[in-house]
Amino acid sequence: MPATATLSSKFQISIPKAVRDELHWEAGQEFVFIPKDKGVLMMPVPGLDELAGIAKGARQDGYRDRKDRY
Repeated sequence: MPATATLSSKFQISIPKAVRDELHWEAGQEFVFIPKDKGVLMMPVPGLDELAGIAKGARQDGYRDRKDRY
């Protein structure tokens, strides 16, 4: 059975312990909410150390800049 939670009168949801343990989420961690159809995708905001090297080998030419927009 999937883990469930109830939205409180203060619009808060407690993340079930099984989910927190499986995903190694900790108190104080920051999350982003991305609307998806009739639901929402909730993901932890990555730290700078997790982003290091993410664009290794990316082309440095041919990218769009703000100046390219209308």
